[in-house]
Amino acid sequence: MVRRAQPERTCVGCRRRAPATELLRLVAVGDGAGHSLRPDPSRRLPGRGANLHPDPACLALALRRRAFGRALRVAGVPDSGELAEYIDASTTTSGRPVGRGSQAR
Repeated sequence: MVRRAQPERTCVGCRRRAPATELLRLVAVGDGAGHSLRPDPSRRLPGRGANLHPDPACLALALRRRAFGRALRVAGVPDSGELAEYIDASTTTSGRPVGRGSQAR
């Protein structure tokens, strides 16, 4: 059986490379007031995506560096409220982040 290489992506927070299944994809969704960050664990939402470790430390680092605007090519600072709630909920419920690659098989 031939093993295929898994795609790797770079976390916009810590800038470390990891398999795409370990990272959370997020997209910027435009509304009347600007852009907001929406988590995309199924990796199906349209638009340009960025990847982030589903960890509050990586989120804080990305916010401090203002990395989301550059990675998603949006002007200004996008609202990260929904993304922060998702990451907090996923890390407090099970002790580890919930994503596509962390499901039991």
